[in-house]
Amino acid sequence: MKISETRAEGLIREYAIVISAAEIDEQVAAKLAELATTVNMPGFRPGKVPMSVVKSRFGPQVQGEAMKNALDEGARQAIENNELRLASQPSVEITSYEDGKDLEAALSCEIMPAITMPDLAKLDIERPTLEAGDAEIDEALKNIADSNRPTVEVTAKRAAKAGDVVVIDFIGRIDGEAFEGGAAEGHSLELGSNSFIPGFEDGLVGAKAGETRDVNVSFPEEYQAAHLAGKPAVFEVTVKELREKGEASIDDQLGQNLGFEDLAGLREAVAGQINGQHATALRQALKKNVLDALATGEEFDVPPSLYKSEYENVARAMNPNAPAAHDHDHDHDHDHDHDHEHPAADEGMDDDAKAEAKMVAERRVRLGLLLTEIGRVNNIEVTDEDTRQAVFEEARRYPGQEQMVLEYFQKNEQAMQQLAGPIFEDKTVDFILEMANVTEVQTDVETLYAAPEEGEGEAAAKKKPAKKAAKKAAAKKAAAKKAAPKKAAAKKGAAKKAAKKKS
Repeated sequence: MKISETRAEGLIREYAIVISAAEIDEQVAAKLAELATTVNMPGFRPGKVPMSVVKSRFGPQVQGEAMKNALDEGARQAIENNELRLASQPSVEITSYEDGKDLEAALSCEIMPAITMPDLAKLDIERPTLEAGDAEIDEALKNIADSNRPTVEVTAKRAAKAGDVVVIDFIGRIDGEAFEGGAAEGHSLELGSNSFIPGFEDGLVGAKAGETRDVNVSFPEEYQAAHLAGKPAVFEVTVKELREKGEASIDDQLGQNLGFEDLAGLREAVAGQINGQHATALRQALKKNVLDALATGEEFDVPPSLYKSEYENVARAMNPNAPAAHDHDHDHDHDHDHDHEHPAADEGMDDDAKAEAKMVAERRVRLGLLLTEIGRVNNIEVTDEDTRQAVFEEARRYPGQEQMVLEYFQKNEQAMQQLAGPIFEDKTVDFILEMANVTEVQTDVETLYAAPEEGEGEAAAKKKPAKKAAKKAAAKKAAAKKAAPKKAAAKKGAAKKAAKKKS
């Protein structure tokens, strides 16, 4: 086998690999001889199959495997003998081969750039801090109280309107036949809550207490119960009582209604929820500050393929008219003797937008490689326990489907590797923070949840642009919704199964 360098330009390295016909023939002969001792074929005793028959039956397959093994070995030698640190997957292409002649191939690869390690002890990094304030907690409690207002019976004879709660008996029928789970008695339904299938609540607007009416609806095409999906139904509904929401009150009774001892317990839970949400946003802000500090270091070349991939991700995120990402690993009914032409992700973008996408992509790839190098030099590793814990945390996000999630990761090595990436990044960031000069700085809600500027975000070279942080109102609304997890559901199982729309 002969290996010679044909190109060394920037981060690109190319090698010519020549494997003699004798080497391939030797591998083929050895493999065929091994098969001849074990193969079973009709008409022959095991181990007694003539070599001519073995070669006729298995020759092409064995020769293909021998060529592949030889190319793999050639690539390995080229990489190891030249002490290459690869930045991306290398490619090997056969350039010349005829039966009985030498095999010639070309190896192309991208190597890691020379990266100057920053002096981590000289990095100045701000750590933002924020605790839930009284105003935030009070606003969240107000939202909770408003969504949990008690209802009082409407004594005046008026029609039901959006926001009212109707107490109803109902029975649903399809083609005149009642269906299982389609009936309930004494069910309380808030009109406008969108908790039942589309059209059901609208059909009760204008109804009065004591009235019975038919509500015509159609189950959604994607309804979870397949035997009901897409079918028209008629619900016979009797309005037993009309109720409206009373005044919201923030007191011990509110806390008790939501499963706490008193208002103080509820307030503490709300504060904890808000602080938990702040903690996630604070961590992201801190990581951004780390990346910004690293970005001031010496620049270096970035591997072209990593840059191209990230540029497409960034351009696609910035360009509302960008075509969908194209998957080259698919079947075609036409031949592959030509290059595929696909619209560029930046098609339609002006020069300024393209320049910005270029800057963002280069920053992300460069910071991703720098974090990787810092982690490598300082022996930062992702352990099996780290990934195992991440899998369990991921499984907890899907109540009732934990086992399915666990099995998915156990059988999917690529998914496990995707979990390992963010873990490695977090461990490297933590290491940097231990070494750097870190100063705590008080921030506020508006600053913490402000939308980041273009170009900011995760540094992983292959990671897609991160979503923008939620704004203040959204943060408070989420905190209010999650602060009372102990609230019991009021709806009956049968009604929920039959009429509740797919969540």
